Amino acid sequence: MVDLDAEFRRLVGFGGAGVVHPCGGAAWLGDRGEPWLDRPVQPYSTARMAHVHGLAVLAGIESSGPVADAMLAALAGPLHDDEHGGWPTSAESSDKNAYDHAFVLLAASTATVAGRPGASDLMAEALATHERFWEPEHGMVCDLFDRTWARRDTYRGLNANMHTVEALLAASDATGDPRWRQRARRIATFAVARGREFGWRLPEHFTPAWEPMPSYHRDQPDHPFQPYGATVGHGLEWSRLLLHLDPPLVDASAALYDRAVADGWAADGEDGFVYTTDWSGAPVTHDRMWWVVAEAVAAAAALHTVTGEARYVADQDRFWAFVESHHIDRVEGSWVHQLDRHNRHATSVWPGKPDLYHAVQATLVPRLPLAPGMARAVRDGLLAD
Repeated sequence: MVDLDAEFRRLVGFGGAGVVHPCGGAAWLGDRGEPWLDRPVQPYSTARMAHVHGLAVLAGIESSGPVADAMLAALAGPLHDDEHGGWPTSAESSDKNAYDHAFVLLAASTATVAGRPGASDLMAEALATHERFWEPEHGMVCDLFDRTWARRDTYRGLNANMHTVEALLAASDATGDPRWRQRARRIATFAVARGREFGWRLPEHFTPAWEPMPSYHRDQPDHPFQPYGATVGHGLEWSRLLLHLDPPLVDASAALYDRAVADGWAADGEDGFVYTTDWSGAPVTHDRMWWVVAEAVAAAAALHTVTGEARYVADQDRFWAFVESHHIDRVEGSWVHQLDRHNRHATSVWPGKPDLYHAVQATLVPRLPLAPGMARAVRDGLLAD
């Protein structure tokens, strides 16, 4: 199996000082880690880098401190809307979405645990802004507002809520406030109920009344954030997140995991996870995304921690073998982000190597307890070698 500590440090090194965009925030990284400065700087990618480097600081990688601080400064400065509050999706778009804001909250929570300057103020604002998205009558967050918060979009999605669960759990750890953990459980309870209704293939897209729209984006099956059908990687990601709750939702976690692996792994005769399936479990988009197998590793590790079942160790070994053979790039660094159905390098959805978040967490989850959360556990010396 991959040496997880060495891989963690190798990944963090790839996204080092070169990720800092001259205008602030995280630059999109190319195949060799070179910054692609013509691409817009986005809050979610900046926040993910802040989170990763915050974890690295907690793990003793001192060189990550200035990178984490640069990301936090961008979130507090040029990426922030000082007039209306919150974080626009990019310089090209003034809309504000819950997905971006979930990652800002995650980054601020990790940075607060790490004691980085300005982190607690950023977390306080991120929590206050989270309230704008919160729909208490549904126990979910809505997806999108305009810049002034005057217009709320009609689309509702599970993806932003999934990352909000992760962020709220981190915020509860950072603040000691159980209210955020309770809110995360409320979102998770909704997701579990919908998963059960759909045979553990999670519907992703909803009306304003939170009624499923199973045919949404049928004409955009490889959409990077809102694809048609069931997203295999999200079933795996939800599987892990349910185990961080107290008490963990173990049966639902195992059901989501089993469905995702049965539907997604080698579904077309080639190893690797297909991106999406229809509601019968047949593959729709066959490309393999790096983040899906990373989430599979993390989910299998978390389920093994809770259940002790050997099958999850066997799955981790199988998934890591695939990562080593097809995703880890030991020549130019990091992981190849996208493969086609025959496991050849592809770039139609994810050119370059802009993201470390999923891969880094895959190296940490197998070496950590499920509680406290990732940042606190690393800070408290609970990270196994």
